Amino acid sequence: MFLFRTALTANDLQIMPRSLLGRTFLLLTALVLITTTAWLSLFRYIDAEPRARETAQLATSAVNLIRAAIFAAVPEKRVGLLNELSTREGIRLLPSEPEERIKAMPDTRFMNLIRQELATSLGPHTRIAASVDDAHGFLVSFRFNEQDHDEYWLILPRERAQRSVANHWLTWGLLALSLALAVAWLIATRLSQPLKALAQAAATVGRGQVPQPLPESGPEEIRRLASAFNHMAADLQAHERDRSEVLAGISHDLRTPLTRLRLEAELSVADGARQAVVSDIEQMESIISQFMDYARGDQGEAAAPTDLLGLTQTLVDRQRLLGHPLTLQLPDALPELALRPKALTRALNNLLDNAWKYGGSEIKLKIQEASGSLFIEVCDNGPGIPEREAERLKRPFTRFEQARTNASGTGLGLAIVDRIARAHGGQLELLPNPAGGLIARIVLPISQSH
Repeated sequence: MFLFRTALTANDLQIMPRSLLGRTFLLLTALVLITTTAWLSLFRYIDAEPRARETAQLATSAVNLIRAAIFAAVPEKRVGLLNELSTREGIRLLPSEPEERIKAMPDTRFMNLIRQELATSLGPHTRIAASVDDAHGFLVSFRFNEQDHDEYWLILPRERAQRSVANHWLTWGLLALSLALAVAWLIATRLSQPLKALAQAAATVGRGQVPQPLPESGPEEIRRLASAFNHMAADLQAHERDRSEVLAGISHDLRTPLTRLRLEAELSVADGARQAVVSDIEQMESIISQFMDYARGDQGEAAAPTDLLGLTQTLVDRQRLLGHPLTLQLPDALPELALRPKALTRALNNLLDNAWKYGGSEIKLKIQEASGSLFIEVCDNGPGIPEREAERLKRPFTRFEQARTNASGTGLGLAIVDRIARAHGGQLELLPNPAGGLIARIVLPISQSH
């Protein structure tokens, strides 16, 4: 039973639309259709009895008319009278035979009500049929008097025993249904549009950007939600400005004494210890730079059409000038993507620096396009990392304390790369290299690069 409920829930989720607009409209449409169906069913149920009574009264009147006409007319005029009734009113008379083939009327509530009314007015022996032998229509049996055992069939047009919906009623019903569905669509749209705009603005905030203020209109709840979000976005923007100013001040205040220390070391420290002091100062400057890079993220840089191949070639040339030759594997051409070039350069530099520090001497930079995504890979032949450590090493201030450890690092390099990849709508993957070592892969969706 539990498995059945689970499967049913999964199927329901697949059938239901994913968007709030689609779900709301679907539910309102279902409500309108159910209400319309219930109304039509109730109308048919209530309408059945008066229509059955009216049909039975018409049949009774026709029988009484036949009886009166037959009894009143002279014998030689009766055939002409019956022909006149058949021509003008569509009423025919057929004698009942013992071997006749009778097709009964459908066993519906409407027909049963007609039977009851005819039995009351014409007697319990009255029958109705859809056809007798080759005669088709609405057939009612009757006798000229109660003592007479001869029975006749009165053949009326079939339309008198049918329930049909008039075209104008059908037209008005379709118009009413269309109007109800249009109102349902309007209600669903007015509910979903503000929430859709809120979701887009929240995604913009999540990327570290400043969204456009939401319109504070509509129902009271929507206005209050939009107002609260606008205040939150403004507060976040103010906090971000304050943080940037604080970080800039800290960076300036720390680098100034470090520069003095470097100068003093060059002038006064003995030659044997000078290199160690300078190395410590450079390490401190590197740590400050990494802190600033992580805190800065991609803030302040707008996405722009970028020649990724040209950017990569410039990066490789710089690495070679630093004495870090690497193998480059690039496609012949790539589409021009909307990227943040400075942030992406920072990310690739971090990956290449990590590869040179921990990954051996054979470094490869590879770019390829597949399945609507762009894969930028930095491959090394070092000791690699266990798969279970991959996600942990993306966290800030986290280092792998075994083969790839380096006490001089801050544990922010991969966190910076991961943040920049997510800001582009992609992700960072740390995979084992089949040839030994690590593959650090940045995956960027081509259709969603921003």
